[in-house]
Order: sequence, then C-alpha cells, then structure tokens
Amino acid sequence: MLRIPRALSIQIPGEIVESNMNEQIKQKILTLLDQHRIMTIATVRPDGWPQATTVGYANEGLTLYFLCGPDSQKAANLARDDRVSLTIDHDTQNVMDITGLSMAGRARLIDPTEADKALRMLMLKYPQQGSLPLPMPTPADVRIFRVTPTVISVLDYTKGFAHTDLVTC
Repeated sequence: MLRIPRALSIQIPGEIVESNMNEQIKQKILTLLDQHRIMTIATVRPDGWPQATTVGYANEGLTLYFLCGPDSQKAANLARDDRVSLTIDHDTQNVMDITGLSMAGRARLIDPTEADKALRMLMLKYPQQGSLPLPMPTPADVRIFRVTPTVISVLDYTKGFAHTDLVTC
C-alpha cells in the first residue's frame, strides 16, 4: 500500500517545497543508510534512457557521496544532467522482511576541499578492508559526487505488503 502523506507536494523548479519528513521516518532512513554501503544509481543517458549502475556510497545524514571514473558514462551523464534516481536495499529470505530506500535527487560534483572528507567517509564503510590492493585514489583520479535527495520512498514490507512512506526533503 502506497501511503502518501497529505503534506506531500510535487516540486516545481524554482518553488520552495516544505519537507513532510517526521523524526521517526528520518531515523528509519538514516538507519537504512548506515546499514548499507552499496546502491544502484540511475543517471540519464544522452538518448534519454536511464543507465543504472551499482556503486559504493557513504552518507553524512541524508547526503550521499559516491565516486566514479572521470571518463565513465556515469560522469558524462551527470555532467549533462544532474538528476538521479537510486535504490538502497538488500536480499531477504522472507518477502515480508523487505526494506529499502528509493530516492530522487541531484548529484553534483564536489569541490576539492570536500573530496578528501568524502574519500575518508567511503573507506570507513569498509573497516574490514584493512588496506587496498591498489593505492587509494586521489580526488584527481576520480569524480566524486554529492547526492542531495529531493524525494525519498521508504519501503517496509514489515508494515504490510509493498508498504511505502513517501517523503519530500
């Protein structure tokens, strides 16, 4: 059941939209973000078709960071159109245990002052890694993006089949 709070507004470019996210939903989102470290992110290809790719991520609150190769299709797509959709979830043995997030937002290239912080945050998602088989990439080696969500869908089958809370940010 898709539950859409009455306060939900559709964002129109140039207009201010108030958030309808309560503290309980925000904590559920933050818990899911902190429990995972990979996401599927979809960017818009030049032909208008979506391109979905799995990437590692780190988050600071609701803000997500990910990196990709400077010459990748993803980087080229985002240079042209910063709109993204992403999902964060995991496999379960029981269908009624499915939980996850789906977000729409904007992915923007971060400046060098934020890049080192983002790289450290990404590595902290893999504490058991110890060391990398290759040298750690530098900000010059990769493109690092900050995703700012505008709409988040919180999927939680434990509340009922296909239960979703849709919130604006």
